Amino acid sequence: MINFNGAIVSGDSNLLTHNRSFLYGDAVFETVKIVNSKILFLEDHYFRLMSSMRIVRMEIPMNYTMEFFEEQILTLAKAKNLDASSRARITVYRNDGGYYLPQNNSVSVLINVESLDDVKYSIIEKEYVVDLYTDFYISKQLLSSIKTTNKLLNITASIFASENDLDNCLLINESKNVVEALQGNLFMLKGTTLVTPPVSEGCMNGVMRKQVLSLARNIENLEVVEGVISPFDLQKAEQLFITNVIKGIQPITKYRKKEYSIDFSRLMIQKLNEKYIF
Repeated sequence: MINFNGAIVSGDSNLLTHNRSFLYGDAVFETVKIVNSKILFLEDHYFRLMSSMRIVRMEIPMNYTMEFFEEQILTLAKAKNLDASSRARITVYRNDGGYYLPQNNSVSVLINVESLDDVKYSIIEKEYVVDLYTDFYISKQLLSSIKTTNKLLNITASIFASENDLDNCLLINESKNVVEALQGNLFMLKGTTLVTPPVSEGCMNGVMRKQVLSLARNIENLEVVEGVISPFDLQKAEQLFITNVIKGIQPITKYRKKEYSIDFSRLMIQKLNEKYIF
């Protein structure tokens, strides 16, 4: 028996009682975009998920193939009539048992699909204001580059943003360098150079980050660099934008007293839609 919100109930009636994802954040996940019954960047998401499971020592079942996940995700999307435009979250968690030390490394998977309004990537041209979040830091380690359910830093920073009328926060590492935004990678355009922090700085190894880097390297007279970004660099940049698979590109228009244009974000959205949306 357990006490749940002041009532004594059977422990068996609450599925979270022994769930390791709930108790310890012992889970990894991916969020994918579905367009016209196709999962965008499926291979990148699949290999990152498998890599994440290996990093945290989860056992990978033999049936966890890319085709298996594709079928499971799209079957649910179609059952909910959401296969035209939606987002799906795939959470893989270690099964019940043990405390910090698991009884075994077997896993289960949970998939959820929610609707998205737009098929194509687009930019809503309105003010988008950010600032640094400095209460807690991202660690420059491998765990920071994968998607786990340990997201208290992002949650507290999101609350900070809401309390201070910000649209987003930029997170920093223990070296006080800018790493990423709350839910995406950060890019900075300065002159003819496009910069994004390397994964070694603690940023997420983003799937959309990879696509943007690839597209940008084919733009004539543009130098693309994976390099350290300091808070001081933000004041000298001409443009800043955030990337993730669901939104695509979100331009930043203001950081403190510095304002930015969004021309390059418009260009990259156009290139994303031309190459990947069909």
